[in-house]
Amino acid sequence: MLITSEQIKNILLSAKIATDDEIKSYIKEAKEAKKELVDYLLEKKKVTEELLYEILAQELKIPFINIRNKTIRKDILELVPEPIATNHSIAPFEKGNKILKLITTNPGDLQTQEFIKKKTGLDLELFLTTPSGLKEILKQYHKGLQAEFESITKKHKETIEGNGQDKEKLEELASDLPVLRIVDTLLEYAIFEEASDIHVEPEEKEVIIRFRIDGILRNVMTLPKKIQAGLTARIKILSNLKLDEHRLPQDGRFKVETDQYKISFRISVIPVYDGEKIVMRLLNEGSKLLNLEQLGLQKKDLEVLKHNITKPHGMILVTGPTGSGKTTTLYTILGILNKPGVNITTIEDPIEYRMPRVNQSQVNPKIGYSFASGLRAFLRQDPDIIMVGEIRDRETAEIGVNAAMTGHLVLSTLHTNDSATALPRLQDMKIPSFLIATTVNVIVAQRLVRKICTNCIVKYKLEKKQIEDLEKQFDITTILASINSSNSSSEKINSLASMYFYRGKGCSQCSQQGYKGRFGIYEILEMTTEVSALVLKNALAGEIMGKAKSQGMTTLAQDGFIKAKNGITSIEEIIRVTQE
Repeated sequence: MLITSEQIKNILLSAKIATDDEIKSYIKEAKEAKKELVDYLLEKKKVTEELLYEILAQELKIPFINIRNKTIRKDILELVPEPIATNHSIAPFEKGNKILKLITTNPGDLQTQEFIKKKTGLDLELFLTTPSGLKEILKQYHKGLQAEFESITKKHKETIEGNGQDKEKLEELASDLPVLRIVDTLLEYAIFEEASDIHVEPEEKEVIIRFRIDGILRNVMTLPKKIQAGLTARIKILSNLKLDEHRLPQDGRFKVETDQYKISFRISVIPVYDGEKIVMRLLNEGSKLLNLEQLGLQKKDLEVLKHNITKPHGMILVTGPTGSGKTTTLYTILGILNKPGVNITTIEDPIEYRMPRVNQSQVNPKIGYSFASGLRAFLRQDPDIIMVGEIRDRETAEIGVNAAMTGHLVLSTLHTNDSATALPRLQDMKIPSFLIATTVNVIVAQRLVRKICTNCIVKYKLEKKQIEDLEKQFDITTILASINSSNSSSEKINSLASMYFYRGKGCSQCSQQGYKGRFGIYEILEMTTEVSALVLKNALAGEIMGKAKSQGMTTLAQDGFIKAKNGITSIEEIIRVTQE
């Protein structure tokens, strides 16, 4: 738990453990040692852990309990999945008819408490405990699982050692209670943490589980090698895949639905040296479509995009690397255009979200159903609006451009690093320059940056060395100009040194990451008369970018710095996603 210096000061004074001058000295020494005050005091034995948390409990008006030596029943422990207990410092220890008693070192984590309440259907009673006491209780999770792993090993020794070739034995292995519990816990915890992907990675002596949260992979747990065959078999059964196929890649999907959520899992299994690696992509089918304002576009860019999506024909292209939110932007635009008076057809790989009244089709390379063949068929379906998941080749580009030229509005994505590069990329696909200049309406380049956790946000000013490094990487003059033009106040910023920026310290709400959630930064290039003229001359991307900037286009870096200055994200995030 993040105990504030003010709380510690009050505790030490009320318990007469230290004087005001001594506390000031402790704060100074902790700062010099680059440690949190609470960690410094406990390390130097200035106060005992039990006394500190006992007095804190009184201040927070929460009962204190020390149950270090208590053995908790397995069925009670299982009410809170192990990863949630470990990562959110909370564990159950007693259960009544309608009440579940929990120990925690962080009573302010309301999100986790609400999750447990919904999951169990019980009212919660919180007790504050010490970190070392909680640690002892959490060990009981590992002891229980370890015993169950041992029983699996003995029961299915032949299957495990034989690399799981026997289908019937694999089915039996996959139905063991510990395996079921581990898979259920993984899925439940991934949903709770809002992970986009689960990675199950077999190694020589263990199995690593990682989640991609806010675009970054994080280690979640390490499982013994002996659980690998059962874990893989269970996921294959859920995904309706072949249990006894270990040499070829397989793809599948399944759905988890409760009153709280409806999640579709897309499964990919590939053979690797130490077994089979599994990646599960989580798609929230219950999530509501965003509107353009919620995407986080600057006011000027928002007006440009709104104007261009109302045009009856032409192309709207969204560019960026994999995982930059392109599909979300396209779905958001489709959501606005999706009205009873229009016929919308999409071809995707795969269909990520279902949309009412939209005819969604999925490519199938095994039978020759590609983006190009699907797009060609769509033109016989009387469409008004067509969405193509991605323009990957010349054939798809040609059909898409011709559809845009003959009265259809075409939405698609391209893999380019910025908006200007999309135009030469189409020329590389042998699309005539005059067709590109007349059919492309607008190009959106985007990245996803992590949002600073609002629970632990702090402000600071850049040091001289940091400013020098930024000046080498970015055009700071134009960035400051864009910040000033977006600033509602009359006060102008003349240098980075005078600005405040923000970062997250790390807390239990964000799993000590300093970030929670993601947000888009954007670059909107409109096909103006001047830009069209450059395309007709086969101009390079740099020349097109220069012209767009001179016409007032906000670049990805400029949009990023504006959002960093406003406390939405950090400078480190802007560097990470724009300097690839």
